[in-house]
Parts: sequence; C-alpha cells; structure tokens
Amino acid sequence: MSAPGNGFDGLARWYRALEFAAFGRDLERARFGFLGRMAGCGDILLLGEGDGRCAARLAALAPRARIHCVDSSPGMIAAASRRIAAAGAGARVTFECADLRTFSPASCGYDAVATLFVLDCFDADGVAAVVSRVSPGLRPGAAWLFADFVVPPGGFARLRARAWLAVLYAFFRWRTGLGVSALPPSEDILASAGWRRTEWLDLSGGLLRSAVFERRPGVTP
Repeated sequence: MSAPGNGFDGLARWYRALEFAAFGRDLERARFGFLGRMAGCGDILLLGEGDGRCAARLAALAPRARIHCVDSSPGMIAAASRRIAAAGAGARVTFECADLRTFSPASCGYDAVATLFVLDCFDADGVAAVVSRVSPGLRPGAAWLFADFVVPPGGFARLRARAWLAVLYAFFRWRTGLGVSALPPSEDILASAGWRRTEWLDLSGGLLRSAVFERRPGVTP
C-alpha cells in the first residue's frame, strides 16, 4: 500500500520494516513474482514505486531497460533514488513526482507497466483514471504487472482478509491521510479496459496476488 500523496513521506524510512513485521517476505514475493517477464524490455513504467526495491531489482533483471518511476511522495522518491544510486543504476532509472490519477505518459513507447501495491490507495474511479490514462502509452503486446491485496471468495480466508484490510486502511488513514477505506475492484477495471489476466500467483492465504495482464487482441486504448 503506497499512499497517493505526501502523507507517505513520514513512513519512507520505516516502510520496509513495517511491511516485514506484518507480512514477512510475502509482499516482496508478490512484487517480484513476475518481474522476470520484463527482462527483455527496453522501456518500463513503474507507478507508485515506493522505496525503490522493485526498481533496483528490475534494473538488475533487465540490464538494457530504461525505467521511469512515478510516485506522488517526494520522501519515497528520495529513498528510491538513494537505493538506485547505491545499485549503480542511476543512468537508466528516472523519477517523476506526480499524482497517478492525473499522470499521462509523455510517449507511447513503454513495453510494460507495473502497479505494485498502489491501486489499493484509490477508489474505483481513481483506478479507472489510471488505467485509461496509462494504456495509450503502452506499445502493442505490452504487459501490465499487477500486485495487490485481494479478498478471497469465501470461508475463513475471506474473513481474515477483510480483518487485515480493515486494520491496514485504518492505519494508513491515521498515518498518511489516505482517503479511501475499501479495496477497489482493480482487476475488474483492468478487464473492462481490455486487459486479460494470463498468469497469477496468490500468497499469504489468498490475501496477496501477483499477476500479469495482457491486452486482448483487437482492443485499442
């Protein structure tokens, strides 16, 4: 969960420790689950990158890629920039501070986009705005990597997920001023925009999902 605004600045230093305390390495496994699909890409867009762990891993996996990271938190961008510099990938990774709901790619040349634990910070209209603005910036055949919280269809797993999400949304409202309190139907919105889920991995008892989406043939943004 990476809040859309400067409220996340105060958590930038502690975000990784908080994440591990709550979920161990499962959030990181979900983020990294399908990054290998980007290994051959030339231009990659990371939305809501956070503290730079994904960008650093991706820079190593895709040594020829140019990676553009967009985040609304200057504190997170500063943390990510330090991590990227330490990894020696600063020449290939750029950062932009922007609200994802109003951000539009400057060109139509990205081979892939990743939204990893960021769409949960928006309501349905916000997610739809991100999808509609970003899709035209992707080349034909581009992949959309997605990782986020999900609510299983039933049983104890569903009750557990709803309890965890209630705690997480309450915490981030308190610490960052996050304006939403429920998980948006992000995968349904992607599907409605012509994106088809082709691979996925569920973790932490079904609470976390990592997935690859591809645009259905004949669908234009």
